[in-house]
Amino acid sequence: MYPQQIIDALRHVRYPGTGKDLVESGMLEDDIRISGFEVSFSLIFPKDNDPFMKSVVKAAETALQTYIDPNIAANIHPKFIKQNIQTHTPQSSPIHAKQVIAVHSGKGGVGKSTVAANLAVTLAQQGFRVGLLDADIHGPSMPKMFHTEDCRPFSIEEDGRTLIEPIEQYGVKMLSIGFFVNPEQAVIWRGGMASNAIKQLIEDAHWGELDYFLIDLPPGTSDIHLTLISSLQLTGVIVVTTPQPVALVDARKGIEMFRNEKVNIPILGLIENMAWFTPAELPENKYYIFGKDGGKALAEELHVPLLGQIPLVQSIREGGDNGTPIALQAGHPAATAFEKICLELQN
Repeated sequence: MYPQQIIDALRHVRYPGTGKDLVESGMLEDDIRISGFEVSFSLIFPKDNDPFMKSVVKAAETALQTYIDPNIAANIHPKFIKQNIQTHTPQSSPIHAKQVIAVHSGKGGVGKSTVAANLAVTLAQQGFRVGLLDADIHGPSMPKMFHTEDCRPFSIEEDGRTLIEPIEQYGVKMLSIGFFVNPEQAVIWRGGMASNAIKQLIEDAHWGELDYFLIDLPPGTSDIHLTLISSLQLTGVIVVTTPQPVALVDARKGIEMFRNEKVNIPILGLIENMAWFTPAELPENKYYIFGKDGGKALAEELHVPLLGQIPLVQSIREGGDNGTPIALQAGHPAATAFEKICLELQN
């Protein structure tokens, strides 16, 4: 069960005050939570003494049981317009990790997720307790990169709470929205819905004690970035780019976003991915397909540490597609490059 099913079911319930369904009326708050067959969310009413409140709440519950599953237990919270503007900022991070690091790219296609996956595996191989959150709601790729596409997280009970147990592979604890949606269907969620899903994967999961918690961010800037910044105490951000000028422009924007005084998240460093092409049959050769040292020059200009330069080699792509990250191949030049980057993070 996933939020879109709930939204579709609530389209069958009309609010008598307007004659429109609950979704069209804007009454559904972006706070849907799902735990097994238990569902909770809020409905926003115009006033606290709304005469239709009880009947609408009951109708919403019936719609969920009719159009999704008769075993659903719904916990529907009536809200009122004057309460909807209230905000809450958490006082402490829900993740118990020594280092909470986001991996970001200004644009898609630069290998951000590949870098995040290999960093996580490398740190785990170095003996650290590692968690990895795939926060790219609209393009989750970690299930494939870790060969866990058919896995489904299960729930556990701890201290009276129902928590999601992350999938563990190659020594890395991992959660992704890709575990909860049909991989063949696009995830079409509003910004608030996507942000709430990410918060649930953070706050309602059994991550345990970690040394490193890595977050594979969506490319660009969005509500999800702001949600994570406000929900977690980030140690810092790693920015991934290629040497190509069009990628560097967006990488610069990403760095400036995190440096903004309202965000103020440290930039741990920049990784130049696809820095050069090295064919397997000519391992000593370097072909600068996307330009030479563009990421290195940007790092120097913005006074950001250059954590490393990753070559463009076929085996990195094959490892991601096969679900066996290149970091698992000890001695491979690319694996060695990721090892050096992880050592830089520990200094």
